[in-house]
Formats: sequence, C-alpha cells, structure tokens
Amino acid sequence: MASMSAVVVVVLCAFAMHAGFLVTNAQLSPTFYNETCPTLSDIVFNVISNASLTDPRIGASLIRLHFHDCFVQGCDGSVLLNNTDSIQSEQDAAPNLNSLRGLDVVNNIKTAVEDSCPETVSCADILAIAAEVGSVLGGGPSWDVPLGRRDSLNASQALANQNLPAPFFTVDQLIASFAAQGLNTTDLVTLSGAHTFGRARCSLFLNRLYSFNDTGNPDPTLNTTYLETLRGICPENATVDNITNLDLSTPDEFDNKYYSNLQELNGLLQSDQELFSTTGADTVDLVNSFSSDQSAFFANFVVSMIKMGNISVLTGTDGEIRTQCNFVNGNSSPTLAAVVSKDPKVNLVAQSK
Repeated sequence: MASMSAVVVVVLCAFAMHAGFLVTNAQLSPTFYNETCPTLSDIVFNVISNASLTDPRIGASLIRLHFHDCFVQGCDGSVLLNNTDSIQSEQDAAPNLNSLRGLDVVNNIKTAVEDSCPETVSCADILAIAAEVGSVLGGGPSWDVPLGRRDSLNASQALANQNLPAPFFTVDQLIASFAAQGLNTTDLVTLSGAHTFGRARCSLFLNRLYSFNDTGNPDPTLNTTYLETLRGICPENATVDNITNLDLSTPDEFDNKYYSNLQELNGLLQSDQELFSTTGADTVDLVNSFSSDQSAFFANFVVSMIKMGNISVLTGTDGEIRTQCNFVNGNSSPTLAAVVSKDPKVNLVAQSK
C-alpha cells in the first residue's frame, strides 16, 4: 500500500509540474480503435519487437521520429511523406537529412495494419503508438496512447528547418523552441531524457571536441576524460559513418542515467549539457530531480509525451487515412528528381541515428 501511495504522489506531482495539463485533446481516446481495429496495439508491438532483435536502436529512433513529426505542423504523419511533384519531403530538411531511422519499420507496421484493418488507422497514430512501444522495449514507462489522429495532405520542409531544435541550441533557444509548440520547461527537460538511449553522428557535436564556438579549444563543459574518449571515436575528419552512444552509461536502456551523465559533464550534445551547465537556468533543478528519482522522470515523460502527441492534431474529417504512409492517397508517384537523388539516400537513412 505504501509503494502504491508513492506512485500516486509521483504521478500527481508530474501533472502539477506541467502547469495544469490534465486532459488530452477531446477528440483523441485510447479506445478509438477498440471496435474498428482491436488488434492494433499487438500488431505494432510485434513488428517493432521483431525489428529490435537486429536493431537495438529502433526504439530510440521511433521516439525521435514521432518528435520530429509533431514539431512540424503537428502530429500528422507529415514527416513520413516522400518527395512528389507537389510535396517537398521533410526528410530532406537539414535536421532530418540522412538521420531519420525507422521509416521502413513504420511501413512494415502499416502493411500489417492494412491487412488486418484496411483504411482505418492513420500513420500519425502508428507513430504515436510506436513511440510508446519504443519506450517500453527499452525498459521505460508505458502509457495509454490517445488515438484518433488523421494524416496530413502535405508536408513542410521549411517548417522542419525552422521548428526542430538544433544540437547546438542554448537553454534559451531550447525553451523558445518548445514554447512555440505549447510545451514548457518541464517538457523540455523531460523529453530531452529520451536521449537516454540511441546514437548520434559525430558531426552533431564535433565542434565541442576541437573548436567550440570557433575558440580553438574544446567545450569547457565537457568532462576531460569523456573528451578523450570521444576524440578516439570522432576524429576531426569524422564522416557520417562515425556514430556513438547518446548515453555512455546504459546506451540501450531507457532509464534516468541521462541526467546523472549531465551532472558529471558527460552530456554528448551541447543542447543536452546546456540543461545542467547553464548557470541559474530553471532546467538545472529538474535535471537534479530526475537524476535522483527515476519514477519522477518516468511519470513526467508519460505526461510530456501525451502532451506533445496532442500538438495540432487533425481529427474528424480533416486530413485523411493514408493507405501508404509515404504518399497521400491517389499520389504515389515520386518526382524524377526524387528518384535520382533519393535512391542513394535510402541506405544512408537506414544507417544513420
């Protein structure tokens, strides 16, 4: 009974930390497909579980894919759309280029779902469920995913370049980026904790190792022992093939070690370490709290993921239910330029973070 009371307190505190966020979008519901596609959750879980047997990074990649979808015109599956005569794919935006992973897994999920429940489940909802499964498979929290999103009819490469936070952002820039999506500082620190697993390319943090802000010296907020380790992995001429773990402690587990890494100046990305090393920032106390209390981190992660999953969703008769996640219905022909330019990228996308 005492342990149950502690869980209740943690959950209530999590809601309080999110400035009164207590409800989801009224048109989304975890039971949305109970009648029309009752096996949906099992289908998604099984496909991702099978993929994880050969790709331990897939859970982290799917959470990132959902994040990169929601921050660009809302959680509408727009990140999945390929180039066509009328669409410039968000996959070619600078923050996504050659780094989005899990697109093939999402397509495999969609194929299996269409076989069982044709023209029923949106790709946007598949992304939301896949993110939750990614957390669970990594040992992180589970939650009832609100469902009922519909898919966009377009994408916005321009918004992807504008809205997605960069790995060199300061705390103020990160707070502004999240605030533009209706997310607060608690959401920022909580969702950044998804970097507790997965990988990153050396190009995202190379400047921290050799010439931070063009000073000719490494980032002073980087642990010197970790610096030497990273220099061994990422020489100055590192290519896209050079990658390393986001979390040096437990790289394939969803836990709270990300926050203790920041306390020890072992954050990989500048945007991560800024959360702890920025003097006077509100983020510092949150990092300390989550480092000492994994249950608090997990409870807040659930709240923040649901909150993020509500960003500018399409419901009712807006948008559509795509039958193929990469194309709007009735337009599955890529442009000639896309065919020529994207073929070599397909393998790169599959290999990157």
